[in-house]
Amino acid sequence: MILQLEAEGRLSLDDSVERWLPGLVRGNGNDGRAITIRHLLQHTSGLYDSVGDIEKKMRTERGYRTYRFLRMNPRRLVALSAGHRPLFSPGSRWSYSNINYLLAGLVIERATENSWRKEVKRRIITPLRLRNTTLPGDSPLLPKPHAQSYTEDAKTSRPFRATVLSLGWAGAAGEAVTTTGDLSRFWRALLGGKLLPQRQLKKMTTTVPTGAPGREFGLGMAKQQLSCGVTAWSHPGGTPGFITDNAVTQDGRTSVIVSRTTYPGTREQGQATARLIDNALCGTSPTD
Repeated sequence: MILQLEAEGRLSLDDSVERWLPGLVRGNGNDGRAITIRHLLQHTSGLYDSVGDIEKKMRTERGYRTYRFLRMNPRRLVALSAGHRPLFSPGSRWSYSNINYLLAGLVIERATENSWRKEVKRRIITPLRLRNTTLPGDSPLLPKPHAQSYTEDAKTSRPFRATVLSLGWAGAAGEAVTTTGDLSRFWRALLGGKLLPQRQLKKMTTTVPTGAPGREFGLGMAKQQLSCGVTAWSHPGGTPGFITDNAVTQDGRTSVIVSRTTYPGTREQGQATARLIDNALCGTSPTD
């Protein structure tokens, strides 16, 4: 949506956060005048991830039950982030922070004079006919039918169910609920050029290093090279209980979406998912 607004001449990626959200990112070395919209989408802002702090607290069953119906204004989360020193100066390094997406959502609201939810529906959900994609706000319930999610207590290692969960407080950083089919349709439309002019799509796919071998990050999505040399784009995400891994080819013709629970939360499980995606996009069987 940010890149659509840029194509319409309503904002620039080089606009500072301060220009659109005056005074919001200030204190402890944080300065919205030095952070651009590009830094937000690229995750090079250096802003501390206060959303991640809450997610970590929910890794135990006690923490999950404490925070599963949390209500919090996005500006409060930004204030919690600004209560920490920045991780680095804007543009100098890469570090994923959900606060970047919260701020992007607030910029969209200022630029359009409309809620980011309404803009998502108008610009993405409705045109792509994503009939099973919702923005539930503070509702903790999933549309039926749905899978049950399980995760492992970080302290006791016991599994517990974590399906009933409100993420309205995460806002533009993680509120959307969708299906594997709708997510596949979205990825293929995005890389297939149905959502953005070619100029904006080129900007989106211009990357910076993340520090992880073979992983680079563009604007809102990660680039990776598969074993067969194919370039794939993705943006995995998760909640306590659910993880969604995904990848789409550069031309937008082929996508793979994997939805799974976080129990058991083993490294081998993540590696198996990565192999499944690699096999699918490289045209090999899962046993190869």
